[in-house]
Amino acid sequence: MIIVLRPDATQAQIDHIIDKVQKLGLKPMVSTGTERTIIGVIGPEDILRVTPLEVFPGIEKVMPVLAPYKLVSREFKREDSVIDLGRGLKIGDKRIIVMAGPCAIENYETVLAIAKEVKQAGATVLRGGAFKPRTSPYSFQGLGEEGLKILKQVGDDLGLATVSEVMDTRDVGLVEKYVDILQIGARNMQNFNLLKEVGLTKKPVVLKRGLSSTVKELLMSAEYILAAGNFNVILCERGIRTFEDSTRNTLDISAVPVIKQLSHLPVIVDPSHAAGKWGLVTALARAGIAAGCDGLIVEVHNHPEDAASDGAQSLLPANFASMFQDLKKIAQAMDRGI
Repeated sequence: MIIVLRPDATQAQIDHIIDKVQKLGLKPMVSTGTERTIIGVIGPEDILRVTPLEVFPGIEKVMPVLAPYKLVSREFKREDSVIDLGRGLKIGDKRIIVMAGPCAIENYETVLAIAKEVKQAGATVLRGGAFKPRTSPYSFQGLGEEGLKILKQVGDDLGLATVSEVMDTRDVGLVEKYVDILQIGARNMQNFNLLKEVGLTKKPVVLKRGLSSTVKELLMSAEYILAAGNFNVILCERGIRTFEDSTRNTLDISAVPVIKQLSHLPVIVDPSHAAGKWGLVTALARAGIAAGCDGLIVEVHNHPEDAASDGAQSLLPANFASMFQDLKKIAQAMDRGI
């Protein structure tokens, strides 16, 4: 259920409404927009049906949310959410944000060299994995906390925001300590305990679509994070598993406009994991921006043949810089900046 407040509603009136909702045993979630403040109410809607909240001062109307994902939906919030990433960056507005860096953090020197290159090209967020979910238990699993320290140091040195994956509820506090943005990988999209845990933080969260998950399932997973109190969620289309084997995954480019219709949350595209081949990354990145995404997350490595993880899909810094120039043209055509 959504409570839409009048434009002239006072703080005292809002507090009174929140207090009433809580006394009914329901959970109020306040969202302040540029034009209106709304209160999403989580809990059994039959309680509200017999409680005439419309009579309370400051309330314009009360209406149900038909979508199963309540807080994520456009019904809850009509305008696009703009999320503060730290370091003066925001995602969800006119500027397209590009996150770039190695798949896995290997050592300080390598990360620093790559970070300098991607920053010079135009990237504003440095990506790098300290905990790596690998199909084989014998593959490189990441440097753990030492990798997080390296990522933070390089980010601080160059003034770049940072993003890294968290895989376990026990590691949320640790990863949160070092990075600006938490990432939930495709394999953990429906790890509901992990979603609840990152929902208790205030850090922005990149939530990647699962390998075989529908858009609805992605939005329901995001709902877990918002319902726990964290509205700073960025959805990521990274390709899904289909019968096609010419790419690592099939980039569902239609997911971008579909999500934009259904949800107010920002959407980014991961062309690297979708393609699995570096030679396809630029084309998929162009398509993502043309489809209306708010950002990209791209893997870049200065020696991909020696990369500890995903070298085949990593762009060389020179190729990344060339791609960025192409993306500027697409962004301009979409009346956006990058």
